[in-house]
Amino acid sequence: MQDDLAFLILILGRLLLGGFFLAAGIHHFFVIVPITDAIEARGIPFAKWVLLSGSVFQIAAGLLMMLGLFVAAAAFGLIVFTLAASVMLLNFWDMEGTARDSAISSWKSNMAIIGGLLTAAAAAM
Repeated sequence: MQDDLAFLILILGRLLLGGFFLAAGIHHFFVIVPITDAIEARGIPFAKWVLLSGSVFQIAAGLLMMLGLFVAAAAFGLIVFTLAASVMLLNFWDMEGTARDSAISSWKSNMAIIGGLLTAAAAAM
């Protein structure tokens, strides 16, 4: 019985984490211009290509996690993606005031998401 509950919790965790990235990746296709502008403002070349390829990756890796396929690989890929996106877009070290506070808060949230991804990867190994 305890193993069944642990398995259900694991499935729910993978659905929530994978669904988060799936929804975010899909959402990006509806806000291409403002996100591309934000990426370009950070001086990143090929901003639209970076956005589109990252979004497709989020969708694919999120789906894999939700389906329970290649979970560890998907989780580690999403960890790298989350770290890269955080460094590119949440450069709180160059900000001041409320923008800095908001970016720091987003960094903290992203680190918590990475914690969940590490847990999902460990459970799949």
